[in-house]
Amino acid sequence: MSLAAVMVTVDCAEPQELARWWAGALGGEIVEDHGEFVMVAAQPVAMGFQRVAEERRGKNRVHVDFRVATGTGMAGEVERLVALGASVVGEHSVPGLTWTVLQDPAGNEFCVH
Repeated sequence: MSLAAVMVTVDCAEPQELARWWAGALGGEIVEDHGEFVMVAAQPVAMGFQRVAEERRGKNRVHVDFRVATGTGMAGEVERLVALGASVVGEHSVPGLTWTVLQDPAGNEFCVH
């Protein structure tokens, strides 16, 4: 394969504010701030936040899924993210997999399993 995922970019109204939140959520750090675009270095992939004039409408067409580190409980991780300002949208389960859908402070959905 010749492609490798290196960054997920999120359109938003306030890139610095959202980048700070995600840096805290992921244990990453802001490594670039160009005003209209801010990048957070984190694992498993960097995240970028770029200013757009349009308001978000409807459900995300793409979202990021995060797996909780081995030895860390999913419930505890969800509680930590909620304490940082995320909100729980729902919990889902299929045989062999359970996940929680959350929204960051700007309303972007992501999953934790």
